[in-house]
Amino acid sequence: MANAIPEKIRMNTTLLENLAEVAKDAALLKGVLMRIQETPNSSELVTYAPFTLFPTPVPEAVFSQALAVQTHFNTLVDKISQDAEFLQDALASTIEVDDFTARLFKIHQQIVKEGTSQSVVCGLNRSDYMLDQAEDGSSSLKQIEINTIAASFGGLSSRTPDVHRHILQVAGQLEQSERILDNNPVAGLARAVAKAWELYGSEKAVVMFLVEEAPRNIFDHRCVEKELWNRNIPTMRRRFDDVSKTGSMDQDKRLFVDGQEVAVVYFRNGYMPQNYNSEKDWDARLMMERSLAVKCPDISTHLVGTKKVQQVLATPGVLEKFFPHQPQVVEQIRATFAGLYTLDMGPEGDQTVAMALAAPDRFVLKPQREGGGNNFYGSEMCEVLQEVKDGTERAAYILMDKIHPAPVQNVLLRRDAPLQISTCLSELGVFGTYVRKGEDMVLNECVGHLLRTKSSEHSDGGVASGVAVLDNPLLF
Repeated sequence: MANAIPEKIRMNTTLLENLAEVAKDAALLKGVLMRIQETPNSSELVTYAPFTLFPTPVPEAVFSQALAVQTHFNTLVDKISQDAEFLQDALASTIEVDDFTARLFKIHQQIVKEGTSQSVVCGLNRSDYMLDQAEDGSSSLKQIEINTIAASFGGLSSRTPDVHRHILQVAGQLEQSERILDNNPVAGLARAVAKAWELYGSEKAVVMFLVEEAPRNIFDHRCVEKELWNRNIPTMRRRFDDVSKTGSMDQDKRLFVDGQEVAVVYFRNGYMPQNYNSEKDWDARLMMERSLAVKCPDISTHLVGTKKVQQVLATPGVLEKFFPHQPQVVEQIRATFAGLYTLDMGPEGDQTVAMALAAPDRFVLKPQREGGGNNFYGSEMCEVLQEVKDGTERAAYILMDKIHPAPVQNVLLRRDAPLQISTCLSELGVFGTYVRKGEDMVLNECVGHLLRTKSSEHSDGGVASGVAVLDNPLLF
């Protein structure tokens, strides 16, 4: 199982080309994997989302481990979001030097001061991992990050199993095709949003998808929308600008956009500085946070997903604060942590800088940003650290151990990209959902997985940034 491409067809280039065409036809004709792609001659084009020709081998033990710990991560995220003092302490140094995190934190502070208008909380998270290969060949699960806002590809990853089953059947690998796991995270994501909508208590109110100006991943959104419409839950799609121009709150803090009452705001935008084009966009975010609408996520949950909070959680004794008298839960979560190191001013941060500069190939420098393609490696990391090592600006970053997954061979299918066998690395994501009303956890589930694969020549970047492609695990 060391190679994702079945040996008897791996070197047959003609067959690979034929299978690639079959795969693309299956993706397009069945409407399985769709995305928007900008082209030089038109503003947008509907094409298939990039994906691997074959599924990638993943050890069953670590895959099961990732699924088993997800509900604990859901609980952890929710507990942190309710602990304003912890968030203040964890992010104190970061908000001094990172303007974007500071703006988000300012909204959080205002909500804490006013008190939340809505007791219902909805979380749609995705915890991302890589498998770190030891010298003896064994693999251990190590967390890259946890996404608490706009966790994507729950829709498209629900469609990829059918594509790979079809490819393997055409390739004569019937037994392997039957081993492709069922995966339907979109149903679980929609189930949580539907529960939040139900608890809001108005059948006429809508679920509002807060989206980008020109979303490229629109069909991933549409998958969730379809699940909601199947439940007779109305949805609408609006941008920050739309909320700014047509949004308002009544005396009961009910949110109205374009005259429609909003029960749930599902943020598929708002996680990067460039998502906010003006002060009006920030005002719109504040209005939504202050409103009675259920936020998915609310501002405090958004902040829990920052890299700095991730680093602080790895500090000895911190997890025990959130899971007192639950040592097994603490052990399960901590087992997934890679080495994480502070860059705050002081002796510990100085030691981190010296350690990174002495062995840059062992580490990754991570800013407080989402969306892929933001991290620094090797000589580039050294350049950044040399610039900020003596100033408070370094607190905008954290340092993490570099993870070394086992490479596999596969074919990455992208529009207009050459067909070739590449050495690839994969990243496993696990979707988790929860809904809480007051003190009661109404729902807490692990709802599915996502496998993304990229060429080993790329250090960073996801599907949306054009580096990785969608994949399926083949367990062994």
